[in-house]
Amino acid sequence: MGEHADRTANRELRARFDDVYGQYQQLRSGLDTLQARLAELRVTRRSADGQVTATVGAQGQLIDVELAPTVYRDRDAGALSRKITETIRAAASAASDATRDLVAEAMPAGSGSVDFLRTGDYAALLGRADAVLGRGEGKA
Repeated sequence: MGEHADRTANRELRARFDDVYGQYQQLRSGLDTLQARLAELRVTRRSADGQVTATVGAQGQLIDVELAPTVYRDRDAGALSRKITETIRAAASAASDATRDLVAEAMPAGSGSVDFLRTGDYAALLGRADAVLGRGEGKA
C-alpha cells in the first residue's frame, strides 16, 4: 500500500512540476518579448506652445530634445529652461506609465512587479515571496 501511495505522490509531484515548468517557460518567453519592447519604447511629448519636443526611453532617459526656431524670438533663458524641463518630465512620466503597462501585460497577476513600478515599494515586489515563506511553503 505504501508503494502505491509513493507512486501516486510522485505522479502528483511530477504533474505539479510540469505545470510550474510550463508557467516558467511561458513567463520566460514573455520576458524576452518584454525586454525587446522596452528597448524599443520611445515616448515623445511637446510643450503646450509646441516650441519644445522631448523624446525619452523606457527608463525616462533623454534621447532627443528639439527646439522650434520660434524659441529664439523670446530671449527669456529661464522660461525656456523651465519649458524644456517640464516637457522632459512629462515625457518621462508618460514613459513610466507605458513601461508599467508593458510589464503588466507580461507579468502574472499578483506578481508584485507592477505595483513596484507604480510605487517603488520593495515590499510589493517581495510580497509573494514573503507570503510563501510566511505560510511555510518554502520549507522542505
